[in-house]
Amino acid sequence: MQKFVTKQIAILGSTGSIGRNALRVIETLGPHYQVTALSAHNNVRLLARQAERYKPECVAVTNPDRVESFRDLNPDPDIEILAGPEGLIQIAELEGVDTVITAVVGAAGLPAVLAAARKGKRLAIANKEPLVIAGELLKKETQINGAAILPVDSEHSAVFQALQSGRHEEVERIILTASGGPFRQASAEEFENVTLEQALAHPTWDMGPKITIDSATMMNKALEIIEAHWLFDMPVEKIEVLIHPESIVHSLVEFVDGSVIAQLGEPDMCLPIQYALTYPARVAGIAPRLRLEEMGKLTFEKPDLQMFRALPLAYDVARTGGTAAVVFNAANEAAVEEFLAGRIKFVNIIELIEHCLDKHDVKTTVSLEELLEADAWARREVTSLACSV
Repeated sequence: MQKFVTKQIAILGSTGSIGRNALRVIETLGPHYQVTALSAHNNVRLLARQAERYKPECVAVTNPDRVESFRDLNPDPDIEILAGPEGLIQIAELEGVDTVITAVVGAAGLPAVLAAARKGKRLAIANKEPLVIAGELLKKETQINGAAILPVDSEHSAVFQALQSGRHEEVERIILTASGGPFRQASAEEFENVTLEQALAHPTWDMGPKITIDSATMMNKALEIIEAHWLFDMPVEKIEVLIHPESIVHSLVEFVDGSVIAQLGEPDMCLPIQYALTYPARVAGIAPRLRLEEMGKLTFEKPDLQMFRALPLAYDVARTGGTAAVVFNAANEAAVEEFLAGRIKFVNIIELIEHCLDKHDVKTTVSLEELLEADAWARREVTSLACSV
């Protein structure tokens, strides 16, 4: 009879879309998958409900001003409350936790991800920043300490699954698919006059505002190129992007013999989340089943690199290495904030990113301190420039 070892899971960012879906998946997987720790920044009302339902050992409220509100909403004395950003690190280092799902947007979760890697834990990474910002550092820590990285985002999970069909040296290329967002067929004139409402109207995925804007600029795919470079130890020359508006083929791997292996599924995050938790096993779950006969047709096209300038920039950034990627990511985050606030135009997002990359003096060293300094510099630069755009 097979013996099951209970997995103790921490979710960094449990109130976001990934965190909420992860809890659904864990609940479906049964008693051998237990929620040990949760975290949120501001949404303590939802965090309190999650804590009441899943009974974690501890929660982290990274905004210290919201800690008392959480206590009022959930006074359970058996739940330890960790306050401030360092709470994420404390959760990541918990002795009982063996799997850490990371879904904290931006550089805020990076110290916790590195801390989990140093403890040799399984990292189910949903957000792009850890590998984009600190790919070299993170891979080094995982190799030294025996940690494992399992991708949760749909594209990299698809590549990870397809790679099981061959050896690393047999890979000809990785093909990341992209929905193309709402502007894949837009003219240059239409691009110049994009409104916030148009940019937030994604045709396929229901996501938060930041990642929806990233999809509209195709910055999300640009970041995924860098992420795939580190995650799969693959030169960027072997990573390509194809527009696939139906979002059914989540990515593909071509091998040297010409075989192309693809992973298909409905546009839903439950399957990649579950696979990261159960790997190498596959079990029944709540992911919706794909019915190809209902799809009609699947289409693919090359992206317009002049329109979506983030894509060629990503290749340059990956080749440059060092602190270039952290500036690329931070400048984008700050510029998207400015656009969402109505202070800049849609086309200014990529212009501000390009400015920061041109002005930044790249450092080849990759200490966490230097990465965070570069991150802060890029954000200040964008905020300053946005006032004069």
